[in-house]
Amino acid sequence: MSAQALARAAADAMWAQDQASRALGMAIAEIAPGAAILTMTVTEAMVNGHGLCHGGYIFTLADSAFAFACNSHNQRAVAQSCMITYVAPGRLGDALTARCREVSRGGRSGIYDVTVTREGGEVVAEFRGLSRTVKGTLVLETGV
Repeated sequence: MSAQALARAAADAMWAQDQASRALGMAIAEIAPGAAILTMTVTEAMVNGHGLCHGGYIFTLADSAFAFACNSHNQRAVAQSCMITYVAPGRLGDALTARCREVSRGGRSGIYDVTVTREGGEVVAEFRGLSRTVKGTLVLETGV
């Protein structure tokens, strides 16, 4: 199985169990080894008292992209630490895109950066996640 096919299979296995991301209307736009792009539209239920997208939803989108990227090598990985910097507000109806890329991966640790943008490419947030692998895989590898 190629690295790309393995990343897709791992993402499909995770997606089938990821009720949180699906419930928020997220979609996987792209998956590759060490990378993921997820999308989500800001709904009325996501707007806070200022009429803006609640930061927790933006964080959740970024965290989900991070999760799919760091598990794309078919080795189960969980978040060890995450931080986010909000650059601009999300607004009702915004189609947000979270692009995650692997910065470093070695031993049991990984570093991943996620940029969340709205239509037109305006940056909404920058997120950094540190991952830690745990026992297990998501799919059975064949032909590797």
